[in-house]
Amino acid sequence: MPLIRFKIHSMLTLKTITDETQTVINKLKKKNFHNNDIIIEVIETNKKLKFDKNLLDKNFSKLKTLSKITRQLITIGEKKKLELILKQVVSIKKHSKQLEFQIKKAECKLTELLYQIPNLPSEQVPEGKHSKDNIIEKSGGHIPSLSSGSLPHWELVKKYNLIDFELGAKITGSGFPVYKQKGAQLQRALVNFFLDSAREANYVEIQPPYMINMDSAYKTGQLPDKSNQMYCTTDGLYLIPTSEVPLTNIYQNIILDEKDLPIKNTAYSACFRREAGSYGKNVRGLNRLHQFDKVEIIHIDTQEHSYKSLQEMLNYIQNIIEKLELPWRILRLCGGDMSFASALTFDFEVYSAAQKQWLEVSSVSNFESYQANRLKCRYRGKDKKIHLCHTLNGSALALPRIVAAIIENNQTKKGIQIPKVLIPYTRFDSIS
Repeated sequence: MPLIRFKIHSMLTLKTITDETQTVINKLKKKNFHNNDIIIEVIETNKKLKFDKNLLDKNFSKLKTLSKITRQLITIGEKKKLELILKQVVSIKKHSKQLEFQIKKAECKLTELLYQIPNLPSEQVPEGKHSKDNIIEKSGGHIPSLSSGSLPHWELVKKYNLIDFELGAKITGSGFPVYKQKGAQLQRALVNFFLDSAREANYVEIQPPYMINMDSAYKTGQLPDKSNQMYCTTDGLYLIPTSEVPLTNIYQNIILDEKDLPIKNTAYSACFRREAGSYGKNVRGLNRLHQFDKVEIIHIDTQEHSYKSLQEMLNYIQNIIEKLELPWRILRLCGGDMSFASALTFDFEVYSAAQKQWLEVSSVSNFESYQANRLKCRYRGKDKKIHLCHTLNGSALALPRIVAAIIENNQTKKGIQIPKVLIPYTRFDSIS
């Protein structure tokens, strides 16, 4: 049964905020956004901006008229009238400069305010403030029963010399592990398997930069919302938290043709996140890192087709998890657990038998036109009109917790069995 009940929702543009103010306020409550003062300030700033622009247009019109009169007066030699007209011209030009300064200042303020307002949640998003309010949509796979004495992955990787957390901490710091021997080979095998799977599903592979500028981070919604989670260089560049950011920014300031949509891209990258405030037993080992590997998929699509694309992405990710023989489930996230820029998000989790808990390995979201509005990512439709695209992305997949689940769930007294689908990539069937 499909997870998505297809429906197009209104776009969070300046027009939406000004024309449907109360609807916007009510919908944002579902995301635990209650700063209505920003909404009101957006509307008031926009009103003042329009008023000043209107005055400036009138000034330009006056100057055009006065320019004609000036030429006439010069021709007939009316010096006194000419002096009066020239004084008016000076006064109007001075006023126009003031208006231009006010307009530029208001435009900057309006942009800054709009960047602080999250995307509207889809009607399919359940009410709730915490992860416990997420809805389990679907599940599958077999949860293994491990024998007594089974180990969590942070002990298994030490036992079999796969990952060295202490060495990574010495070189860089906590959360930057060093993968070794068959641990490094397993990482590479998973990346190649994920990329090959994506290519077979008609995703075009991209190798993006691992750094982005501030403008790109704003355009996809990482800034200002996630500023405390991103690594920033002294040059003002940011290490990417996911390859979604450079991939989606490929399509900024562009007009696509509807017949070329959906565009489907994939990329492997390292990802960098500060994970500030993450402590406790649930973040041990590979459960939460500052640097990790991930294969990402994105879609750029039409407004009418984007929810079909979302369903396609969910089916694809379910398929690759099933090939890895891992128990899985899909959660539909409640408003309080969603990202700043998402309209609707589904999380995939796999079960870790040794830890006896579910681990998130993928997040799949439709941003509708929220990112596209910032990016100016548009398409020319069959109606010959220009429309905003819808953007979508998903992890396919993030490696750390996949590795944790694979080695924990497949441990035996003789060693760790490798899932059949990975053996052509690892070129070994077990770790012992």
